Amino acid sequence: MSDMIKETTEPGGTRRTAEAFLKFLGGDPDRIAEVFAETIDWYVPGNPDLPWTGPRTRASEVPAFFTTMGSAFLPGQSEYAVDRIVVEGGDAVIVATATHTFARSGKRFTTPMIMHLTVEDAKIVRLHLYEDTHLVSRSSSI
Repeated sequence: MSDMIKETTEPGGTRRTAEAFLKFLGGDPDRIAEVFAETIDWYVPGNPDLPWTGPRTRASEVPAFFTTMGSAFLPGQSEYAVDRIVVEGGDAVIVATATHTFARSGKRFTTPMIMHLTVEDAKIVRLHLYEDTHLVSRSSSI
């Protein structure tokens, strides 16, 4: 993932933590909790058709997000393309696209997404995801 990142000039722990998070995408869901603080502000919008969406408040809840989401997609069919990471102080904004294929419908879709991370002491304390959840939900049932 990090070789896709185009902007790498900002030094500091926020960028390194954001890049560490990106390395875990599509990998071992149990290890991703390592980059999160114990207490977090996590929000992924969605609806009941997408059981991985919603808020989380503990790092221990993060692996379940990736396990549940991952089980909805065909293995080996997910791709993330990072366009840019913008860092200002403890905030990192990741501009990317995600492409997945739903296991149930076989429908492949690509959605733009923005992740806003807040980092304190080299740990993510906030992750808010912004994507086209209507597209994702519609693709899950087609």
